[in-house]
Amino acid sequence: MSAATNLYKTSWSALRQLQQYRTKANFSGSSASIAQRNELFNQEQRRQRDAVGRIDKIEVRYLGLPEDVTLVMNSNISTPFNCAQHLSEGHCKRSALALIDGSVPWDMHRPLQESCTLQLLNFHVSEPHVVNKAFWRTCSFMLGAALNRAFKPEANLQLHSFPGPNIKSGSFVHDIVLQTQNWEPAKEEMRAISAEMVKLAAQDLRIERLDVQQDLAQEMFKDSKYKSEQLPSIAQQTNGRVTLYRLGDHIDISRGPMVASTSFLGKCAISAAHKVAEEGPSGAFYRIQGVALPSGFQLNHVAFGVLEERSKKPSPARLPNEPFEEQQQLQLS
Repeated sequence: MSAATNLYKTSWSALRQLQQYRTKANFSGSSASIAQRNELFNQEQRRQRDAVGRIDKIEVRYLGLPEDVTLVMNSNISTPFNCAQHLSEGHCKRSALALIDGSVPWDMHRPLQESCTLQLLNFHVSEPHVVNKAFWRTCSFMLGAALNRAFKPEANLQLHSFPGPNIKSGSFVHDIVLQTQNWEPAKEEMRAISAEMVKLAAQDLRIERLDVQQDLAQEMFKDSKYKSEQLPSIAQQTNGRVTLYRLGDHIDISRGPMVASTSFLGKCAISAAHKVAEEGPSGAFYRIQGVALPSGFQLNHVAFGVLEERSKKPSPARLPNEPFEEQQQLQLS
């Protein structure tokens, strides 16, 4: 039995208020809605691939170790990950994010559109700020999936949004709405949610990106009150397009980029749940916060504990009950 499973089962026995909401199902909400959302994602993904038509060749100039090299790839089909496959298995495993033409962060599994230079970023590069932001954003995205696994349908959990990454704040966040105004999770309950994050990392789920039209996004999120309300504002600022991300069967809205896989998540702790506002007669907004290290990074218990304590401090990010149109960073993150 894995360490994550042991932690999960130990935490389960100690849960208090969260036991009202815990579920053995993979995700809360209607399984039919989840299935429909994924089917629409799959259909649009196939449609876009089929629409490529004539395949044009592009030159991708890889800059990095062991040496610079020019690769001939397929426009709108080949991805940075495909380029890494031409280099070595190590490049495939280590590369979390790509950098195009020296300045444009690019998802590893997002097709390249034209000839460009390519750098493959890991967490040991000399300037890690770009890849660290993508990692922090990915942690928020994964937290949404973990929370969906942690609540029964009767809790009426709704994912609201996750603000853009602010590494200096010391925490990644995800804002949710619950139909209770007095949820005060104990440490054991937060550890149970942390265990869900560890499980997602162990599954090594590829993180997929898909740009869609607003009407399709509205159809996909028609059962989500808050996503439906946010989509018109997002689409207005992005020429009617909405960027979606998927891991497993969890889909959410984000401008990205994100790291290539859930396996890049290492040591992780979901540390705090702050009630930030009431919502209606019986519900409330909660801000869930956590801290994590990329996989492969070692930090002793005491040092990580300092980071965990810091991550409990309420995040200064825009609150979920503030007008969405005033958000400075569109596309939720």
